[in-house]
Amino acid sequence: MARRIADLWDPKGERHDVPTFPWGLAPEGLATRDQLVAKGLRPRGPAVAQVMWFSRKSPAEPRFARLYEIDRATPPKPRSPGQLASLAAAMRARRTCPECGEVKTYCIATSLGACTPCADGFTAAA
Repeated sequence: MARRIADLWDPKGERHDVPTFPWGLAPEGLATRDQLVAKGLRPRGPAVAQVMWFSRKSPAEPRFARLYEIDRATPPKPRSPGQLASLAAAMRARRTCPECGEVKTYCIATSLGACTPCADGFTAAA
């Protein structure tokens, strides 16, 4: 595929099976999933179009992002008390050092396997 912006312009979806626009030229009322999340919304329904662009990471093939209708997007469902408790327990486990047992204010890196003082060989002051 040639690296031309004109190759990415397909508003009727004849070449790409879905309406396709170059980056920055999508019609009003459409947004990517990340753009919806930034607005506090979640996409509802299937993607209605896509944007495509060329990047340095994959120069041979264009990259793409699906577009969803902003009007159909809704706020995320509220989490149940059980889900919130489960997430809190998981985060507490990520902050608990397996060697000294202290709950830290930061998540412990799995590459270290312990909190910074334990990984450096220091013991916690008693």
